[in-house]
Amino acid sequence: MGRGQELYKRAKALIPGGTMLLSKRPEMFLPEQWPSYFSKTKGCNVWDLDGRELIDMCIMGIGTNTLGYGNEEVDAAVLETVKSGNMSTLNCPEEVYLAERLVEINPWADMVRFARSGGEANSIAIRIARAASGRDRVAICGYHGWHDWYLSANHNDGDELSGHLLPGLSPKGVPRNLKDTVFPFHYNNFEELLSIVKKNEIGVIKMEVVRNFGPEDNFLQKVRNLATEKGIVLVFDECTSGFRETFGGIHKKYNVEPDIAMYGKTIGNGYALTAIVGRRSVMEAAQTTFISSTFWTERIGPTAALATLKVMERVKSWEIITNKGNQMQRRWQDLASQHKLSISVSGIPALSTYSFNSKNALEYKTLITQEMLKKGFLASTSFYACTEHTDDKFESYFTALDEVYKLIAKCENGAIDVNSLLEGPICHSGFKRLN
Repeated sequence: MGRGQELYKRAKALIPGGTMLLSKRPEMFLPEQWPSYFSKTKGCNVWDLDGRELIDMCIMGIGTNTLGYGNEEVDAAVLETVKSGNMSTLNCPEEVYLAERLVEINPWADMVRFARSGGEANSIAIRIARAASGRDRVAICGYHGWHDWYLSANHNDGDELSGHLLPGLSPKGVPRNLKDTVFPFHYNNFEELLSIVKKNEIGVIKMEVVRNFGPEDNFLQKVRNLATEKGIVLVFDECTSGFRETFGGIHKKYNVEPDIAMYGKTIGNGYALTAIVGRRSVMEAAQTTFISSTFWTERIGPTAALATLKVMERVKSWEIITNKGNQMQRRWQDLASQHKLSISVSGIPALSTYSFNSKNALEYKTLITQEMLKKGFLASTSFYACTEHTDDKFESYFTALDEVYKLIAKCENGAIDVNSLLEGPICHSGFKRLN
């Protein structure tokens, strides 16, 4: 057992759930064997607590570091801020500069509020949108964080959110009187949304612009038209999709503008900053309610975001990571075909994922992580691209993955029992209690 797993055993006794983020929980990758903690990072390399250098062909800080870990230009700006002071009785000027920059990037918008996490940004957007519309009920499509307003959907009729990324999310601790305030609808199902709007006093439509697949039959424009017609505030959650296919929101690709958009993850290249960007007519409602927090005023986040946006625009990072993602998706499919394996690939290119079309899909996913770790890779069945994923990294990765696929092919043919190859438990597929 490495030092990372030893420390994680201590963590589980001290931290409910073991980690602060479900997506970083070791059981989601390789129970009892995942390195769990890092000592340093650079480019797309990660060093664990035992000093082992690993190539991150996995989720790159949960999609935060599209410019790679430790981008020198971004880090230099942050270090200057650290030297000159991060907090003060006065406000930092960078928040104004960043707001101006984001309005330039989003010409449909006029005003901006900042936070530090995606869940916060989603809650702020909902508060503002409800205040602006004067109505409480929200129609949602996609994953929007952990706060009460979102999880309350699971008070409606059971596991309402199971089709919105994560099954099994319990609404325990969420007030039951929030039941029937949030109504999920499925992507590309406009009739379902229309029915929800007709039956309820919907004040807000909140959705991811795209996740695993794109809009069909003019879906996004229909949603925009419905919101305009009914006086509903349309919110696009771009915390995940922003700055991955365009310099800004992915909604630019489809030429549909929201009333509010949120950006996170990529915008600070690993430093905490999220932005809620919107039309003046909606955003001014923030002044009729109370939205305020001390550490939303710290200086590192906006400093990092300004530097990140500058680098992104110069190198056209969204084009680079989209090309990398397309290459990964194509080569996954080619390798699977070569070994006569059936896989389903999904996600926008920069956030690519796949699954085996097999009853042993989770076992195979676990086996990949186990064997690729031995070969010096952090790897699973997802790949979040960064600009530092060079061609030589791809070649090393696919040389190693080819050997694992050979094993999986033998398992699918019945020559080997996959469970005999696993050196620990199977990875988790969603939210579960640890013990």
